[in-house]
Amino acid sequence: MHLSDEDKREIGQHFVFGFHGYEVSDDAKELINKYHVGNIILMKRNVQSVKQVHALVQSLQQCARDAGHMHPLMIGIDQENGLVSAFSSTAKHQAGTQFPGAMAIAATGDPEYARSCSAASAREMKAVGINWSYSPVGDVNSDPRNPVIGVRSFGDDPTKVARFAEAVGDGLIQGGVAPSAKHFPGHGDTNIDSHLGLPIINKSRAELDETELKPFKELTNAGVASIMTGHMVIPALTGDNKTPASLSRAVTTTLLREELHFGGVVVTDCLEMNAVKERQGGVPRGAVEALAAGADVVMICHTMAFHRGAMEATYEAVQKGELHMDELRKSGERITALKRKFAGSWDDVLGNPFDEKAMNALQATNKKLSEEAYAKSIALVSGSLPVFSPGKIVVMTPVVESLNAAVDDAEGVQRTGKGHVRNTAAPYYMSFAESVRRRAADVEHLVYAADFDCRRDFGEGLIFVTRNADRSAWQLDVLESVRMQASGVPIVVLASCAPYELFSGRVLGVQACVASFEYTSEALEAAASVIFNEVTPVGESPVSI
Repeated sequence: MHLSDEDKREIGQHFVFGFHGYEVSDDAKELINKYHVGNIILMKRNVQSVKQVHALVQSLQQCARDAGHMHPLMIGIDQENGLVSAFSSTAKHQAGTQFPGAMAIAATGDPEYARSCSAASAREMKAVGINWSYSPVGDVNSDPRNPVIGVRSFGDDPTKVARFAEAVGDGLIQGGVAPSAKHFPGHGDTNIDSHLGLPIINKSRAELDETELKPFKELTNAGVASIMTGHMVIPALTGDNKTPASLSRAVTTTLLREELHFGGVVVTDCLEMNAVKERQGGVPRGAVEALAAGADVVMICHTMAFHRGAMEATYEAVQKGELHMDELRKSGERITALKRKFAGSWDDVLGNPFDEKAMNALQATNKKLSEEAYAKSIALVSGSLPVFSPGKIVVMTPVVESLNAAVDDAEGVQRTGKGHVRNTAAPYYMSFAESVRRRAADVEHLVYAADFDCRRDFGEGLIFVTRNADRSAWQLDVLESVRMQASGVPIVVLASCAPYELFSGRVLGVQACVASFEYTSEALEAAASVIFNEVTPVGESPVSI
């Protein structure tokens, strides 16, 4: 069959693509003009400041209007808060307010913080034109070794995960941004990262109903606007051990649409992850399979060749009768409904000058809320906090390994052959050392690797920082050597990401174990205020052994 211009415009609505740069690139223009792409994802690489993002989004929307799009673009972003915060400020750029991520927020024990922080973050996003946030994470982190979810989850209790995820969804809607619960049907019980390989979750349907599916059932019942499908194989659902959930009709249509009665938009996770990219036919074929499975929108974040390939493969699939225009149009009605609710009209999205004064006032309020939430999230997991004697305090932080493709810098970071970052200390650990310096006159910051030489003076107190040391056990080897050398010196262990190592017998004998649940500068500043007894720790770990 011949594809009309109208058909191609319809097909374009079923994709969300990313591009590179702080301004609208030629690639982005081609995607919007030639391929009629109806949705754009912004990444950290597109965010320099709130004002710049506002200008960028205005340009993208103008480009879509000029290209004859019926409705404004959905402009999406990965803003889970915590470690996955594409819109938040970095060491280099001042942008959105940094709020606690899922596990840190859950550590407060109060879903109201999840709601209010998400609403605050959404107001900032909406003010610059972002209208779709790929959040909340509905995954239950039931495997402590999970390399991709970890502290992005609200914990290991499905009921609590559902409660906090629902609160985040409510908050985003309050701020005018569409939430997208992820990664259906659940990415929590795996120790393989779908960025790198294909995770297989061998659980019975009854077990999935008890854990993985519980939060998503609650979210669908609450009418969440969109759900993101993940690239994991669950044989009890997919019927084989090869097909990722995101490409499975049994998952997307039979389970999510028909059984759970989900009527919102289904968007896939990015198809450039190895779990899909390395399949036969790669990303373009994956796009066709995802649409055939019943996805409304297919996400491809990085590579123009894959964007073009996916569009052309979809045209061909329609021409061959593998995909049907009437089904795509029916699916397109859901996308249009999402746009009407969250993007609005062309008048809503265009010609809005950036209100710097209002943004400054909003961010000043949000900073206070963020500080309050972080202060409530820090947990004293065991022991009692020392009062350090006057004199030198030593801060030890680990060399940074690449542990999580969703969190660690993906582009432009120089690494050694062993995967260590080629700088002396990560910027967030340098900022933690500064937090300690504001509280102690003499501070020595040491970056340790597995071969750290412990023969030295540890002063009057030691703060030993770990990052997922349950998986990188060399950190605990160093801690044991340091403990023997620093006899009589009070030691506080600070778990700066997932807290699992603090439940290990290998941290016995230290004065106190503290968890911050993420290594953002804001979380580490809050941890410093707890370690120096300025703030009473009230957080509780949302995960156990």
